Amino acid sequence: MAVALAIGAPTPSRAQQAPAHPAAQSPPSTPVPAIASAPVSVPEIRFERYALPNGLEVILHEDHRTPTVSSNIWYHVGSKDEPMGRNGFAHLFEHLMFQGSRHVPEDTFFLNLERAGGSNINGTTGDDRTNYYETVPSGRLGLALWLESDRMAYLLDHVNQATLDSQRGVVLNEYRQNYENAPYGMVSRSIREAIFPVGHPYHRLPIGTPEDLNAATLEDVRAFFRTWYVPNNATLVVAGDFQPAAARQLIEQYFGPITRGRDVPRQPAPAVVSLARGSQIDMEASVELPRVYISWPTPSALQPGDAELDIVAAVLAEDHSSRLYRRLVHERQIAQDVEAGQQSQQLGSVFTIAATARTGHGPDELLAAIDAELALMRTTPVGEPEMARARTHYVTQIVFENERAYRRADRLNFYNQYTGDAGWLSHDVARYQNTTAAAIRETVVRYLVADRRNVVRVYPTPGAPVSGRVRASGGAQ
Repeated sequence: MAVALAIGAPTPSRAQQAPAHPAAQSPPSTPVPAIASAPVSVPEIRFERYALPNGLEVILHEDHRTPTVSSNIWYHVGSKDEPMGRNGFAHLFEHLMFQGSRHVPEDTFFLNLERAGGSNINGTTGDDRTNYYETVPSGRLGLALWLESDRMAYLLDHVNQATLDSQRGVVLNEYRQNYENAPYGMVSRSIREAIFPVGHPYHRLPIGTPEDLNAATLEDVRAFFRTWYVPNNATLVVAGDFQPAAARQLIEQYFGPITRGRDVPRQPAPAVVSLARGSQIDMEASVELPRVYISWPTPSALQPGDAELDIVAAVLAEDHSSRLYRRLVHERQIAQDVEAGQQSQQLGSVFTIAATARTGHGPDELLAAIDAELALMRTTPVGEPEMARARTHYVTQIVFENERAYRRADRLNFYNQYTGDAGWLSHDVARYQNTTAAAIRETVVRYLVADRRNVVRVYPTPGAPVSGRVRASGGAQ
């Protein structure tokens, strides 16, 4: 199936100067094999890519359909790059980046942008990268670039112990809200630790631990900034309504004078994770209903098998007509809900199926029913109607996300880091379009192996933490 997205013809735009201040190295990436069959027709995201002498990589994507422009900067550092004993530091640092810099007083970063009509202002931290983005009216691109460059160049002129303590408190509260005080909140930590061995960059959650967050010092902040928040470890994407010559001038003005950092330290890629045998973890939690989680280590993002596992997830649990939802929720009525997904990352992924039992039913009953569906997928190819729905789901998701310039900016940065080619869109779509029922069956046989997985069973237990605590662990049954 071919998809199309109309890109409007260029129209003039303006570039407004922001207050000036005196102020290409791509990260290593996993090679992505070429798609065997010819890519299908997809919307082209035209872009220009270059690097400043200080190593800052720049990608410009011009689109004049709406009078807005997005700035999207990826620093190629995530929780996988944290030193031992400083788990959660990349996320903590993301919070610090919004508190002010030499020319931007405390708590005015958002205010400056909002007064200028800015939107979609935020930052996120993952295992592999940290990003910061904002969308502004076309004439205020200079303001967005100035704000980003000021904190790249001068964050340490503002950060002090009070700022560190304040944002540490914010992150610890986020940890309590999303993990310690959330129903089933600690399950994700247990799954990580079971799938990725000690020493693997993904063994730890990006949110960190209270122990490591409380141990972070102001000197840690300075060292982290000088190591990772340097122009030669960042990629800036500008997407939307701008004139390239004006954007180039603004980028040179604000980012050009920033000193290149030292070469960024990169650890060797860890060995591909595989489980020699199964494992199980029994947890107890002060919740109403039992739950079961089944997880496997799977191929890295954009590698062979990654898209196929997305399709598997859609066939199993994408909507009410999917296999597990229909069988467990509607027909047998043993589950209240069920979901499946491939969490794709740069150094390895995790495929998880999770189901919540109805009252009177338990994790083992859910596990047996899920296993029955997986056994069927290992022996019988998925029918074309199911394949077509799953393909359409993912292709449509990619295409419609690209309707917004700020989404295209993030996608360009994503492809750039994960493949080294910001223009990988057509190959991404082709991964789904070219997937066959035979490939889906082979993927389930190869990766979703019954005796090489982790199973977490959660049992309602009065008096236990609502987030859950480990009751027992060991070999899977």
